[in-house]
Amino acid sequence: MSEQSNDARPPKRRVALGVTGGIAAYKAIEVLRGLQRAGFEVRVAMTRHACEFIQPLTFRALSGSYVVVDDYSPDNPDPIAHITFSQTIELFVIAPATANLLAKLANGIGDDFVSSTYLASTAPVLLAPAMNTVMWEHPATQRNVAKLRADGVRIVEPDAGEMACGTIGPGRLSHPEAIVAAALEMLERSAGTLFAQSKDLSGESILITSGATREPIDPVRFISNRSSGRMGFALAEAARDRGACVTVVAGMTSVQPPPGVRIINVSSAEQMHRAVSEVMGDATVFIGAAAVSDYRVKNKSNEKIKKSSAEIELQLERTPDILGEVAQSRRNGQLVIGFAAETNDLLKHAREKLIRKNLDAVVANDVSREDAGFDSENNAALILLRDRSEPLELPLMSKLDVANRILDEVVRLRQANSATEPTQSRVAQQQR
Repeated sequence: MSEQSNDARPPKRRVALGVTGGIAAYKAIEVLRGLQRAGFEVRVAMTRHACEFIQPLTFRALSGSYVVVDDYSPDNPDPIAHITFSQTIELFVIAPATANLLAKLANGIGDDFVSSTYLASTAPVLLAPAMNTVMWEHPATQRNVAKLRADGVRIVEPDAGEMACGTIGPGRLSHPEAIVAAALEMLERSAGTLFAQSKDLSGESILITSGATREPIDPVRFISNRSSGRMGFALAEAARDRGACVTVVAGMTSVQPPPGVRIINVSSAEQMHRAVSEVMGDATVFIGAAAVSDYRVKNKSNEKIKKSSAEIELQLERTPDILGEVAQSRRNGQLVIGFAAETNDLLKHAREKLIRKNLDAVVANDVSREDAGFDSENNAALILLRDRSEPLELPLMSKLDVANRILDEVVRLRQANSATEPTQSRVAQQQR
């Protein structure tokens, strides 16, 4: 007897990646991989000059699909690919985009597969230019960029740095993770399914810690860290928009908190510990996003310490382990999520924290990165989950997007827990 599959999973959403001829063409591989890690099917198109820098076979092996270079190539399975290809995608990304391509797109010229696809597609378009600094700054290129922006095309501007030709200035292809982040943001917006439109956290009471704590040395000096509170406030904003009742215990922050959430302001780790203890009983979810000082000064001075000697000696003692205590004292059904800010061995340290503190999830990020982490509007992270062996990798994206990815896992964990509750309830009734 044969058995039919009941796999009703929806097909993967499709993105097109155009690659044009420049030394940065090899970086398109990382753009492809980043989109795939985010769950998208990626089809690749190349110009003939791009093939002089990297072979189509590379992209075919990674994407699993035929790479179109020429509509009329004898081995092309679809002779009108620029039509069928362009009308089955949700986003068209071109990285790198040369000065020549920008000129063609801005003026409606379709003389190769990539430019023809642009003219035939109704999907949003994301361009990541890369070229010599003088070419990028030329008035003609800047006119073309302005015209494309007026047409609704999004441009990820090139980074500044040393070019392959030795020129120093703007023109280098933006970091692949930044390109992927912009693409994901556009996909969410174009699909009309922004996380904020969902109310899947209705009924949840979420308690979040955010920002840095300050541990005084004397009345004018303190020990602290670089946390701005952006990640915690992004979590609060996203949870609020998804229907949750949100409370934030905020340490020292450099950004404004979102409206519509309850804010409890504190300064030290001890104050944060007391505030969390007072309101934790009402929470269904706890997310410890604050950068809490691990140590405080034991022998702090009540008066300003004078500069009377070459050095002073401070004796430090541990501060309360807020996250550990919350996890240890949790009630049935409460979810506890922590953060791990690391500078080395990210996965190892995060996994140890997940197990040692018995958490439902840990969000781990490398705070030594210049483009993410402390006081940045973007973040890249690994989400480690107690019920999954493999971490979920989040490429560089806005902290609000990271927040929503974290909350997606909260929803999934809640659904998984709810599925086991009826069985547990029946067992309890039978035992009684």
